[in-house]
Amino acid sequence: MHSQEELAKMVGTISVTIGRYERDEIKPSIDIATKIADALGVSLDYLTGKTNVELDNSIIKRVVEIQSLPDEDKKHILYALDGLLQNVRTKLAFGK
Repeated sequence: MHSQEELAKMVGTISVTIGRYERDEIKPSIDIATKIADALGVSLDYLTGKTNVELDNSIIKRVVEIQSLPDEDKKHILYALDGLLQNVRTKLAFGK
């Protein structure tokens, strides 16, 4: 966890301003909100409360990489991933 001062330095503002964001006295610009999310390693949706799921950046990077592949390769990777996910769901359902 970062202190207000550390976070302020990371995003290019001052700790008093970070405190005002935390107390909901003022709203950050989209640029500052993006920098805060990056500094904290969370998504903007998580930062703003639109989701309670904190996404893992290493997984997001993999998804982005998969999206950039040719359609045929993407199809094969997603097929394999679906099979692996189904295997895990089955194990969880039967407690194995």
